[in-house]
Amino acid sequence: MSAPVKRSPKAAQTIEGGRFMVVGGASLVGSATCEELLAKGAAEVRLFDNFSFGSGEAIAHLKDDKRVTVVQGDILKLHQLLAATEGLDGLVHLAAFMTLSMDRDPWAGIDVNMRGVQNVLEACRANKVAKVVFASSNAVYGYGPGVKGDLVEETPFHSVGAPPAAILYGASKIVGEQLCRDAHRRHGQDYVILRYSTVYGERQHYRAANALYIVETHDAVKRGERPVVIGDGSETKHFVYVGDLARANRMALESDATDVAINTSGPEPVTTLELVTMVAEISGRPDLTAEKREPDPTKVRLTSGGAFRIDHAAAKDAIGWQPEVGMREGLARLLAWRDRAAG
Repeated sequence: MSAPVKRSPKAAQTIEGGRFMVVGGASLVGSATCEELLAKGAAEVRLFDNFSFGSGEAIAHLKDDKRVTVVQGDILKLHQLLAATEGLDGLVHLAAFMTLSMDRDPWAGIDVNMRGVQNVLEACRANKVAKVVFASSNAVYGYGPGVKGDLVEETPFHSVGAPPAAILYGASKIVGEQLCRDAHRRHGQDYVILRYSTVYGERQHYRAANALYIVETHDAVKRGERPVVIGDGSETKHFVYVGDLARANRMALESDATDVAINTSGPEPVTTLELVTMVAEISGRPDLTAEKREPDPTKVRLTSGGAFRIDHAAAKDAIGWQPEVGMREGLARLLAWRDRAAG
């Protein structure tokens, strides 16, 4: 049984009239989080990004809102963070290398995912930012056959049989979480850790290993080609809609919960075969059945598959959150957005 959630009145931040920053703001989750905070009446939202992974297109729809400030900066440069975090009430830290980018450049990924987090926390300490929300991942439970059953917040890390990049990513998120706990212990920094499942939604990119199944399947179907499934299609995927995560970020800031890590997963898991079948059906081509292929050992894919379920009951207890958008509805929204963007 989980320990009672720690509560502190000073941890709760009022969004209306508040000033917040989203680190990694020019991203899928960053842009949605900015929209969520603005919709709830934030006086200012700063989007801090070095644009190595984020893009101007992801936040183009926000540029005319005078409450939005775009700060181009690098989390590895503490002086830039110190300047950018002045006068804030809260901060959402999203910037990170994911598994595919970690596979291409592990040294840079370790730097960003560990030293970058420490820099963000130090800037928040120096400028007395009251609340930090840290985007972690269900990768903290590891990968491979040892990961099974219900994954709850106390589930240990497993690494046997998993690709090195996936383990490096998961381990880096564990370190990031521990840095948050250390900042709370040393300096009283209030924080909430959200362990994201694979995120998907409008303004989807091509960088997330499992979300690639969605966008690559949609691309194939639009070309009239059969979608590809790696393996037999029975691998389970764990997705969460971007709007649900933006809501979780906002609710974590508002909550009086502190010094806690919670899962933020979708309503239900989905197999790879179910996923590509839904994409084909929503795209109007149910006749394009999946083609099954053997895994390519040189590619990092299927990183969150497994015989497990990511339990999100603790999130409701801690911050009042639960997912609202099911997979078919979320896919319909994403594919409609992609079709509109394609003209």
